[in-house]
Amino acid sequence: MNRRRFLCTGAAGLASPAAGSLARAFAAEKPKRVGLIGPGWYGKCDLIRLIQVAPVEVVSLCDVDSRMLAEAADRVAARQASKKRPRTYADYRRMLAEKDLDIVLIATPDHWHALPMIAAVQAGADVYVQKPISVDIVEGRAMLAAARKYKRVVQVGTQRRSTPHLAEARDRIINEGMLGKIGLVEIYCYYHMRATGNPPDTNPPAYLDYDMWTGPAPMRPYNELVHPGRWRAFMEYGNGIVGDMCIHMFDMVRWMLGLGWPKRISSSGGILVQKNTKANISDTQTATFDYGDMSVVWQHRSWGHPPDPKYPWGATFYGEKGTLKASVMSYDFTPMGKDEPSIHRDVTYELEQYPEDKTEERLERHVAPAIRHHMQDFLAAIASRGKPVADIEEGYISTTSCILANLAMQLGRTLAWDPVNHTVTGDAEADRLLRRPYRKPWVHPEPDNV
Repeated sequence: MNRRRFLCTGAAGLASPAAGSLARAFAAEKPKRVGLIGPGWYGKCDLIRLIQVAPVEVVSLCDVDSRMLAEAADRVAARQASKKRPRTYADYRRMLAEKDLDIVLIATPDHWHALPMIAAVQAGADVYVQKPISVDIVEGRAMLAAARKYKRVVQVGTQRRSTPHLAEARDRIINEGMLGKIGLVEIYCYYHMRATGNPPDTNPPAYLDYDMWTGPAPMRPYNELVHPGRWRAFMEYGNGIVGDMCIHMFDMVRWMLGLGWPKRISSSGGILVQKNTKANISDTQTATFDYGDMSVVWQHRSWGHPPDPKYPWGATFYGEKGTLKASVMSYDFTPMGKDEPSIHRDVTYELEQYPEDKTEERLERHVAPAIRHHMQDFLAAIASRGKPVADIEEGYISTTSCILANLAMQLGRTLAWDPVNHTVTGDAEADRLLRRPYRKPWVHPEPDNV
């Protein structure tokens, strides 16, 4: 598929003439000024994909790791058209105080999503924020309220909504009725991705401002498992594998089937096998998102073999007329009728259009096209001042549902969510867990005061 045609991935389909016109209008304007908070692994992946598809000028980078920051600034200078080295900051507040950015990308650890995103829209920028949008539910409400109050476009990094072969599966298999009535969707991850080491605590390295890195999260002794990248092993900074991997597949299923809020959420699991490590996230967990006449059931194990080695992370849609398996790498449709043909599609690569993808360090090449299309959808929404395919409200629904799954496991009971009042129905104890305490001097954002 021609990338110039893949601009909008909403319910109407993969592309539209209007989206093409918006993209051309965007390209004809003065380059948008871009800043990135968190230029680590995925921050750089997101930013470089944006550089590939739009005439932007990256003017600001921010990180509390001075080595990571310097490396990112050098890489951006080499990649962007102007060859200018971005300004660098150790504090996002100083970067945003300049009030000269049109677009801000946020790719920090999860516990640092809410405050920078809210500050960015207050500073007048449109925002691309990584998933999950928050580590607690009140944070997410505040982020949604801020986006609406300041009339900013906010795209969430749930780029399955912009993945070409998955959009084809939705349009060709699901929307055309080839599955018939769908009664169950299983979503799952069997990657061995949970930290298993047990190194001693140490002093933080001189190049890392660990107090600022910790920010509003509880202060733990520094450990090499935490930075860079493996902070996901600790519930202090995120929501475990459910918050990291389930949200992608759950959000994908909601998009493909047009689902909103689940009626009830239950979950069970814990640390059942990998007990000899500092990691405190679950290694085994099942969660059920109940939609009444259909359930979406999540399972992860960070140990053992996957049931289907071809689909270690994905979704299986069970319909009366057939079964659809979908992942970041492919999809497979198997009809019930023996005489009907099966359908297989692999992930779309764009290595001929973007040969630099072949050599970029740590790039997930199979995801690069999805990020590009997600950025193009973001840019089209900026041009139209409309909602992108992964609008902040969609991110709030998917993030909140995953957080509720963890709370259901913690409390040992099913939770019913009230999306009008943003509360757990009839459960005051669960309601008290909708916000996490913030470490001083950081102040928890409030939906009514952003």
